[in-house]
Amino acid sequence: MDGPRNEDIGTANGQVAMPVRPGVAEIAGIFGAGSIALGIWWLVYTGLAPFSKWFTFSLLALPPTSHLGTAVEFFVFDVPKVLMLLILVVFAVGIVRSFFTPAMARRVLAGEREAAGNILAALLGVATPFCSCSAVPLFIGFVTSGVPLGVTFSFLVAAPMVNEIALVLLFGLFGWKIAAIYASAGLIIAMASGWAIGRIGMEKHVEEWVFSSFIGGEEGGPEPSLTWQGRIRHGIEAVQDIVGKVWPYLLAGIGVGAAIHGYVPEDFMAGIMGAGAWWSVPLAVLIGIPMYSNAAGIIPIVQALLGKGAALGTALAFMMSVIGLSLPEMIILRKVLKVRLIAAFIGIVGMGILVVGYLFNALL
Repeated sequence: MDGPRNEDIGTANGQVAMPVRPGVAEIAGIFGAGSIALGIWWLVYTGLAPFSKWFTFSLLALPPTSHLGTAVEFFVFDVPKVLMLLILVVFAVGIVRSFFTPAMARRVLAGEREAAGNILAALLGVATPFCSCSAVPLFIGFVTSGVPLGVTFSFLVAAPMVNEIALVLLFGLFGWKIAAIYASAGLIIAMASGWAIGRIGMEKHVEEWVFSSFIGGEEGGPEPSLTWQGRIRHGIEAVQDIVGKVWPYLLAGIGVGAAIHGYVPEDFMAGIMGAGAWWSVPLAVLIGIPMYSNAAGIIPIVQALLGKGAALGTALAFMMSVIGLSLPEMIILRKVLKVRLIAAFIGIVGMGILVVGYLFNALL
């Protein structure tokens, strides 16, 4: 008769079963399968550029110098490119997040001093999924757990503005320098905004019902240990959830970018969003705020704007305003914040975005 399995040891005495650690062969198998999948991904990714040219100019027989041909090539190349980048990074981050829970984030932030909390909250925002629909429960959860208001706002700014999707798409489309510039600028804005809001004492402008709410304490305590198969499932579920939500914005953004790339004259865009026009940065911010998009949808538009002569600082300011100060997000936040605090939030973050835009237009 077979002996007891590892996972059954201790259950006879009513003890909780301990998870089985993966063996060397299992880890090697997962690593080998992942390496093969990543190799196939890279081969397909590197073949996108010649495929888009063949599809547009040979199969469809569009003239390479025509507006339509240029726009179609941009669309055919960018759609699979951005989707492949998105799937890869969301899968990887989904696995990383299987080690991390929202309750852990609240415990850490609530136990930090405010200055250190602003820094840590901004960094946590980069690795945390955030959208307008989750603004209310996240804000309530942080505030009711004892996290200072300014620290909460550092997270609130960084999460949509400097997320992993934005960074990987910027890296894939523009290179590591622009991705690093964007990440640094966004983190500085998030930390400075949270610090400023913490200094001006705006707690009284949070709706009273927020402080009387109680959001599940520790959310049931720590999650049980997962096997690597479970963490891979987390990654797959993250791809299904996030990519399933953003792909319409992605296609719309690439479609707009393709139209700009193919039909908008370079001189026209350079005149409106070029570094020489002092009003280009505030205009870009004002245009961006009413728009509703995310990093996946707005970055292809920024790519097309830069290709047509827009200044880097102006393009970054436009992108930051769209995903960091969107009007729909402000409307949802009105459920938990009074108008004066929302106005202070928009003013402080908007000022930071303007500074970034002018600074990079002057330096680059």
